[in-house]
Amino acid sequence: MFTGIVEETGTVAGVRQTDAGIQLTVRCRVVGRGLKLGDSVAVNGCCLTVVKQTARGRDKLVRFDLLRETWQRTNLQFAAVDSPVNLERSLAVGGRLGGHFVTGHVDGVGRITRWERSGADHVLDIAAPAEVRRYVVFKGSIAVDGISLTVAGVTKTGFRLWIIPHTFAVTALRERKVGDMVNLEADLLGKYVEQFCGSRGRRR
Repeated sequence: MFTGIVEETGTVAGVRQTDAGIQLTVRCRVVGRGLKLGDSVAVNGCCLTVVKQTARGRDKLVRFDLLRETWQRTNLQFAAVDSPVNLERSLAVGGRLGGHFVTGHVDGVGRITRWERSGADHVLDIAAPAEVRRYVVFKGSIAVDGISLTVAGVTKTGFRLWIIPHTFAVTALRERKVGDMVNLEADLLGKYVEQFCGSRGRRR
């Protein structure tokens, strides 16, 4: 479980295709502290398991093994060496929940249709697939590339977000442009409510 509060922007150090899947290596510093084999890390909002780590000075090179299913259903398929990625370690018991509950299970990939500065902030419009839009509500929460954000507007094809200067500065959003793909995870609460209400309806 994660919170959508990005701890660090790491960089892709390597991408290697194998018969079993894809090996993704990320260079990090903050997230590497105390990291152990088997730990979970959200990489652009996708929950991955640490399978190897190597010290590189003050940094760490952390390797993850991805199934082709994960590769094809997330924007990690577009990752290249030196690409920035948002990183967050899993929530510790008793830790501060600064964002919202994020599972790291990406629901779909959206496309940036507007990304521009507006005063001190930035406005971000995302076209989202129907399986994600069904859970998007005005003032609700959504994770975009692992970042916990508040929905500022809903349209027929997607939604709008306002990005404050801090979020722009400390996440990989600063490197994004119109046309780029982003990982989306809808709020878990909406999924449970839908399942619960659907089950009650079927029992009647």
